[in-house]
Amino acid sequence: MSFSLRPYTAPDFSGLTSAPEAVFLPAPADGVAPEGYHAMSIFPEYFHIGGQWHLAQESRMDCVAVWEEGRIAVREFRHLRRGDLVAVGRTEHGEEGILVHPDGFHEPTAMRESFAFRQGRSRETAFSRDYDELYELLRHEREHGKIVWVMGPAFAFDHDARTAFSRLVEGGYVHAVLAGNALATHDLEAAYLGTALGQDIYTQESRPLGHYNHLDTINAVRRYGSIPAFLKGEGIHGGILWACEKMGVPYVLAGSIRDDGPLPPVIGNVYDAQDAMRDQVRSATTVICMATTLHTIATGNMTPSYRVLPDGTVRQVYFYCVDISEFTVNKLSDRGSLSARGIVTNAQDFIVNLSKGLELM
Repeated sequence: MSFSLRPYTAPDFSGLTSAPEAVFLPAPADGVAPEGYHAMSIFPEYFHIGGQWHLAQESRMDCVAVWEEGRIAVREFRHLRRGDLVAVGRTEHGEEGILVHPDGFHEPTAMRESFAFRQGRSRETAFSRDYDELYELLRHEREHGKIVWVMGPAFAFDHDARTAFSRLVEGGYVHAVLAGNALATHDLEAAYLGTALGQDIYTQESRPLGHYNHLDTINAVRRYGSIPAFLKGEGIHGGILWACEKMGVPYVLAGSIRDDGPLPPVIGNVYDAQDAMRDQVRSATTVICMATTLHTIATGNMTPSYRVLPDGTVRQVYFYCVDISEFTVNKLSDRGSLSARGIVTNAQDFIVNLSKGLELM
């Protein structure tokens, strides 16, 4: 199977010659949008300004469009400053100088009959084709894109899954990791003490006083002052974060209200963590979320369906959600684009199969 990106087809503006100019009103106060503001979507959006249609270079749900320095900036409400020129208008077909373009990639749709079986994606769905497509996509993205992984702690409990993901990192298939305190803690505990929450990562047998192990690990990292110092000081040469440090892969650890410790790099302020996640997602071309409902939904909301490359090319952003829970997978099924693909399976099995399919194991 050979992989190629779907070409992007821009809107036909010939029928919009009488469209009015988009209206921009000043923000009345810091963090406040003007009445009638236009909320952005995951799709390419164009704004009619000065007789030309300007494409927003990025987009994010629940944000607004700001006209500044001759371009459309996309901004969260909390980042608005008094006087920012914010687009207003609630229509999407050019009536107010705003055009939302959801069909630029002409994604194929399956023929639907009035009555047909297995139209959704569930535990009974066959995912063999998804794996084959993913192998080719990742090989392409390793050289031409940015692959961001959003990870829950589940597969850090398993020896083979940790090994598989580490090999993905070392193989160049990981360009950024978004996770929380738990994923990092369990991975470091496994590297340090051979356990995750006190259980042996291979046999799953509980160790005596094992419930101390994750706290001992956090405490040791805090004593060293950083994860790199801990890895070096303890002579650790394996695991997910070790591989990230080795390969220079950035990771964002977003804190939560139930964190233990936490580890030194965990970002405790939720809005600072959100900004750090957005910084990585902003240039992502493929996003793969595994075994984390909250991080998946958060990342899905900040990931557009397209990316404008430096040469002006508009390309598709691929989004995968992998989880044993059908609820989590189907939560993003209404994104309106086949770039959001759900795979209902155990995340540990998924990452091992992926590593084998890429011939890394």
